[in-house]
Amino acid sequence: MRFKQLLAASCVLAALQLPAQAQSLGLDVAYDTTVPTLEQALGYPAGSRISSPDAIEGYFKQLAESYPDRVKLEYYGKSWEGRNLYYVVISNPTHIANFAEYQQGMKQLSAADSTKASTAQNLIKTLPASVWLSYGVHGNEISSPEAAMLTAYHLVAATDDATKSYLNNAMVFIDPVQNPDGRSRFVSRYYMTTGLEHSADRNSAEHNEPWPSGRSNHYLFDLNRDWLALTQPEISGQVDALLENMPLVFVDLHEMGGDTSYYFTPEADPYNPLITPKQRETLWAIGENNGRWFDQRGYDYFTREIFDAFYPGYGASWPLYHGSISMTYEMASARGHVFRTKDGEILTYGDGVQRHFVASMATIESVAQQRQQLLQNFWNYREQGIELGKESKKRVYLFSGQNDAAGTQRLSGLLTRHGVEVQQATEAFNVCGVDYPAGSFWVDSAQPAHYMVRTLLDQEIAMDDDFLAEQERRRANNLPDEIYDVTAWSLPLMFNLDYQTCNRVPRADSMVASGDLIKPGKVINKDAQVAYIVPWGDMNAGRFLTAALRAGNTVKRADMAFTHKSGQRYPAGSLVLTLAENPELASNIEQMAATTGATVIGVDSSWVTDGPSFGSNNTKRVHAPNIAMLWDEPVSSLNAGHTRFVLEQQFGYPVTAMRAKQLSAADLSHYQVLIVPSVYGKLDAAFGEQGNENITKWVERGGVLITLGNATQWAVEGDLLSSALERVISEDPQGHGTEKRVDGLVIESKEQLMHYITPDAADPYWTSGVLTNLDVDQEHWLSAGVKPNLVSITVGNQIYRPLSIEHGRNIVSYSEDVLASGYLWAENKKQLQYKPYLMWQPRQKGMVISFTQEPTYRAYLDGLNVLLLNAIFGGAAHATPLR
Repeated sequence: MRFKQLLAASCVLAALQLPAQAQSLGLDVAYDTTVPTLEQALGYPAGSRISSPDAIEGYFKQLAESYPDRVKLEYYGKSWEGRNLYYVVISNPTHIANFAEYQQGMKQLSAADSTKASTAQNLIKTLPASVWLSYGVHGNEISSPEAAMLTAYHLVAATDDATKSYLNNAMVFIDPVQNPDGRSRFVSRYYMTTGLEHSADRNSAEHNEPWPSGRSNHYLFDLNRDWLALTQPEISGQVDALLENMPLVFVDLHEMGGDTSYYFTPEADPYNPLITPKQRETLWAIGENNGRWFDQRGYDYFTREIFDAFYPGYGASWPLYHGSISMTYEMASARGHVFRTKDGEILTYGDGVQRHFVASMATIESVAQQRQQLLQNFWNYREQGIELGKESKKRVYLFSGQNDAAGTQRLSGLLTRHGVEVQQATEAFNVCGVDYPAGSFWVDSAQPAHYMVRTLLDQEIAMDDDFLAEQERRRANNLPDEIYDVTAWSLPLMFNLDYQTCNRVPRADSMVASGDLIKPGKVINKDAQVAYIVPWGDMNAGRFLTAALRAGNTVKRADMAFTHKSGQRYPAGSLVLTLAENPELASNIEQMAATTGATVIGVDSSWVTDGPSFGSNNTKRVHAPNIAMLWDEPVSSLNAGHTRFVLEQQFGYPVTAMRAKQLSAADLSHYQVLIVPSVYGKLDAAFGEQGNENITKWVERGGVLITLGNATQWAVEGDLLSSALERVISEDPQGHGTEKRVDGLVIESKEQLMHYITPDAADPYWTSGVLTNLDVDQEHWLSAGVKPNLVSITVGNQIYRPLSIEHGRNIVSYSEDVLASGYLWAENKKQLQYKPYLMWQPRQKGMVISFTQEPTYRAYLDGLNVLLLNAIFGGAAHATPLR
């Protein structure tokens, strides 16, 4: 059968509710009638229902089982809720039959340090191009996974010469549902709200999701921000698959607000300076071809105005730094079946499915047509990276790991998982005048992954000067800035690791480091007669603490550093487990050390020559605390999810999520710690007077209240914390009044006018996200095992007054030299100096511990995890409730 339009072949035109001018797709295509349409496979026409993850997987399974010569299905993991993560490859039978050879060829082409140029040129002449289409990373961005099925149907069923040429020249990778847990959450909730007919009213329940929305995964992560830390299986598994296949082009297909149109490449300024001119040129060409397809169909679109290409932690950015071309596509979302726009038009789910399908096909065409050039550019990029590394004055990054073995091991493993080669020395060495012990790591930037090395490890990736000048001009004119996301992300800084750079490669025996994030720990003197000591100060020791407590062991924690009879010095916070209190400990101590990564030292005496003894009041018993966390509205789902993930998955300690209504009247005596994450609304309204009183009394009876980020404002306003939230510094208040007649005013300059029209009581200007330097008061148990200087992300505009000494302590404060990396407005830099980052205030038998920022932000501030553990477990140990 022959059709004048592609979607009619899949029986979808009516279901898609297409406007008349868009019904002709301009394709004269015949389809193989033996290939099941979406309606035949799913029981409903494409675009007539929001398909569940199970239905989508079922369709791709059917295609792969029915047409194994053209469709290959590969699994790369499972979501937290146990749903399959997978991709399919669609191409002509020859390419699918030679898929292993394709993978090997791309590995050779990517290995520009070991592949000969002649071999590379042969590969460039013979290998197919490749495009990876990723759909549905945000579970409530619903149309793209449906478009993934439509794209697959067309590629398998179409018999026209154009489609055949695409598949002769390219491998098409389709990841239909990156976030199946979030999509499942959205679909089930959406259909619970529908009635006799779907509502287009944006105020209807259909268009307003309950907390948390389907955007995030099970642990409430925005998966499109996890491409640096790789903490979530949905993204870490996809990265593994990308490194296995090295696709030349990557597209992440999203949805945006329903009052927009369609967005595709080229991106807005600023571009990351590590994106090469050739990559930008290719992005422009792909976008221009997309525009041609959209013009032919009368579809509105835009480019360049939003969605910049600066931050590398998106799916649409990460592949760029391996030499691929990657980009974001965004479709106006109906966020349901139908949506009435501000212009009064009706946007349908089918509109989104169709446009994402068209954009997918346009991109496939671009890749197929540019096959050889894309392969050549990829090889050139990888080869160029090696040469740039050799020329760099900071060619090699070196990490001794002496101050944080756990963090250094984690960084090494993470870099390896990013496709970066890391070397670990098997002997001591000296380079650039510095001695390094055996076991140290180094990364030579003269490698094919040079650009990935730079974007992950450099302290600063600078935005374009012209762009920054424009932002300052806009602010001076009381216009919002155009910075889209954080401006700094250096992994060594966020992990708070010491490192050096050098222009010479060490001359030492080494081996390629593994991707292990945790190195098995060890026990020194397993047959100890008195006790085992775990030095405090890294994530390994933190994991040991939680494992020991959950196993029912009695654990003590030294508030101050001490020196044992053996002469070994132990830092503040070190754990002591005596055999007298733990008679069975010796039988499983090695297993606990191995699984947590901790170093455990057995001692035959409890004699301490300096600092607190094992039986001192300064060596506190750590009771395993029950932790409650505020959940649901008005809590930030992201901060709640990040914090719960860090505690449960990185440290193996359970958290009880509790809604505000339950907290208002609940008996909290079972809990020793309550964590209140950042919020987006007023907590007072959620708790009510009864809830605030309940929490205050619980604290005074011995509870440990921990506030994160802007939840600290609630603690201040509720008189739980004796700080204050600052307004913007103003040496010349404008003095706006409500009088109808006022004295005359002479305005002598544009600058004076701009100053006058700003509000009298403005908040500090919003900071999109920078890395900031912090100073630590090391004479408090909250800072036990923590370095004197830390780095954290600072986002937003909340700045707090320090606590006065009669009320508490400012444990961590912003340094005089505030900025570690990124772009920070000058007035914020001045106002942040010496202001508190972490405050502690005792309240009768309990205490309030307040972080003015989020120490678990995106779960990639590993260098702050010890501080968080001190707050939870140290706080519970120092509170004095009746036990």
